[in-house]
This record gives sequence, structure tokens and C-alpha cells, in this order.
Amino acid sequence: MEIDYSLYLITDRSFLKGRSLKTVVEDSILGGVTMVQVREKNISTREFFKVALEVKEVTDHYKIPLIINDRIDIAQAINADGVHLGQDDMPLKIARKILGKNRIIGISAGTLEEALEAERDGADYLGIGAIFYTGTKKDIDVPLGIETLKDIYQNINIPAVAIGGINESNFREVLATGVNGISIISAVLGKEDIKAAARSLKL
Repeated sequence: MEIDYSLYLITDRSFLKGRSLKTVVEDSILGGVTMVQVREKNISTREFFKVALEVKEVTDHYKIPLIINDRIDIAQAINADGVHLGQDDMPLKIARKILGKNRIIGISAGTLEEALEAERDGADYLGIGAIFYTGTKKDIDVPLGIETLKDIYQNINIPAVAIGGINESNFREVLATGVNGISIISAVLGKEDIKAAARSLKL
């Protein structure tokens, strides 16, 4: 299937301000989001399952790919389109054995070496970052920046989305590197008007 990575939303319920996750995801899709990843760090498996299922109702309705962060078991349980794995998560080759060849597997990469290894091991796409300083990733010493992003992207042959501190003031500069899309969290979820915020990040 042809996947549109251009505006890739990662969920974070700390930005909801009393709004329901389903509503926020739907508004973001109506604003132009093309892909959704459910990311949950500190909840039980049962709660993660419930949240993912709720989001899947929306993504299924709009025929948008749904990716689960880290949790292969949750992805299988709700029949999500795929998973996104970090460098410390399940090895890609094992994840592929479990999920099969028809699921999307994305890998986080912060260096060219990590990117090339992920491509070699059969990743479907890369999340390259963090490009800028960001409030959602506290453990970054030095962001990659635009030049490193460009260098990594020019040396790989699979789709890639940039992540980390991307917002309405810098997304054009990021997309000018040629990457297939941008991952956003607060630039959409942190805004009052979700739909308008998503729309403002489309070229």
C-alpha cells in the first residue's frame, strides 16, 4: 500500500486539556494528518489497549495508517497497521518475524549508522531525530539539526520522517531537506484549534 508520511501525528495525552483523544485525533486528521502513532509511556497494558482501540476506530474510519509505539503485543491485539521501535526496543528482525511482512515497522534513528542498519534489517521507514530541542524528549544533549538530517536522508533509500521540536515556524526548512514527512506532537496537540494547527503544517 502507498503510504503518505507527510504529516505524522504522535499522540500524547498530556496535551488533551480535558478533550477526548478520539476527538483530537479526528480533528487532526480533518486538518490533514496522514498517519497516527499511539504513544503511551506510563499506563497499564489494559489501558494502552483501550486507548489504542479508541484511536483505531477513528483511523479506520478515515483510512489512515495506525502505528503503535513500542508495543508489538498491542499492535497485534488491535490489528494495527504497524509498530514504531526505538533503538532500545525489540530488535527489528525479531519484530518482523512476529508481525510478518505486511505490517509497517518504523525505526528511530539518530545517526547515519543507525539509519543504515535499520534499512539493512528491513525497516519500512525511519523516524530521524531529534532535529531541534523539544519538550517531549528530555534526554537530548544536542539536537541533530537540519544538516545532519539532510546527510542521513541523502544516504538512505527508504522513507523517513523528521521528529523533534518541529512546528509552524521551522517545518518548511525541515521539508526542504527532501524528507517524506514531519512528526508532530505539541505543534498540533498543544493548540486550541487542532484542525487549524494541522492545516498550518501542510505545504
